[in-house]
Amino acid sequence: MANYKEIVTKAVVGKAKKANTLHLSLTPDEDIDTVLGCWVINHNFKGINQGGKVGVDGAFDVNVWYSYEHDTKTKVNSKRYSYHELYQVPLRGEQTLTNSSEILVRSLKQPSVSNVAIKDGNIVLEVDKELGVEIVGDTKIKVPVEDMEDDYEEMIDDSEVEAIDTVDENYLETANEEA
Repeated sequence: MANYKEIVTKAVVGKAKKANTLHLSLTPDEDIDTVLGCWVINHNFKGINQGGKVGVDGAFDVNVWYSYEHDTKTKVNSKRYSYHELYQVPLRGEQTLTNSSEILVRSLKQPSVSNVAIKDGNIVLEVDKELGVEIVGDTKIKVPVEDMEDDYEEMIDDSEVEAIDTVDENYLETANEEA
């Protein structure tokens, strides 16, 4: 019969992902004719414990390149957008989200503009993104432990070893002659 030991370690105790689309608006100073391009940069985020749920605070910059004055001039307009989202992350076993839990947030799909339109002088954007959340906490695992025999080597004390005072320099020649 094997003995068991419990080991306390840190492990991922909860994991979830969420994709969503943000609907944003940008009002430029000019009367827009055409949107020439859109891109999202500088995405950053942080996860926090918010009453047993994971709150994710994040922000990114959206740059919109457009033409105006009957497509004779262009300009890039930039705006920083912030977001706050709540995630209900299912936890394994009887784990609970505590202040000592480590919350890891990863961008599984970087924010990107999926749709853009001009409505009433505003640029209306749809930004798609996907975040993954992992919660790392303390957990226990049981491992079987076999009884092992004493596997230590016996150490020899230097005082028990006989020292040789003289060395026969002709030992090899003598051994070869005798053979």
